[in-house]
Amino acid sequence: MEFASYLAGERWSDHPSCTHPLLAGLARLVNDHTSDAARPRLAELIPSVIGLTGDDPRLDALIALRCATMALPVVAHERQLAMAVSVLSAEHVLAELEGRPPGTLEDRSRRALEQVPDATRWAYAFRRGVRISAKGFRRYAAPNAVQLAVRGIAQACVADPDPLLRDLLAETIADCSALIRPQPVDLARWADACRLTSR
Repeated sequence: MEFASYLAGERWSDHPSCTHPLLAGLARLVNDHTSDAARPRLAELIPSVIGLTGDDPRLDALIALRCATMALPVVAHERQLAMAVSVLSAEHVLAELEGRPPGTLEDRSRRALEQVPDATRWAYAFRRGVRISAKGFRRYAAPNAVQLAVRGIAQACVADPDPLLRDLLAETIADCSALIRPQPVDLARWADACRLTSR
């Protein structure tokens, strides 16, 4: 995120204003849980986070939903319960914000939940009668879902979690880009930054 702040012309910081706080938090978590060997592949994504910010409350729900749906099939059982609840909660918030009927699910969410039927049954039972507001989800549930998802993927029983973590970040960036449609980044500044780090 420091390079993102540099490319955006901001002061050097891992919390740049040019990137949505939850997306920046996801990027930091993915970076921290990626192996040293795989970390250079994350650098390719740096220019694409610039300009991905705004006050649209759907952003937090989209970020949390992508994290939960990608983590759900691979994380340990106890984390699956939390991820399944996160999927249902994020879908509830998005449905409310977008004017969709309550309880509707995107295909991606449905597919993820179908892979873990026990966790899904538990999550539906847990969510019954629980009210969640967009504001509360944004403040508490979304950051928690992102943290649990990244840590769960990093610790999952898979041969190599690095590609999953990179895909998680790349696909979340794509989700945010589809909603925000940011201005193109000055790639000349990015080329300068790459030259500086290759010395």
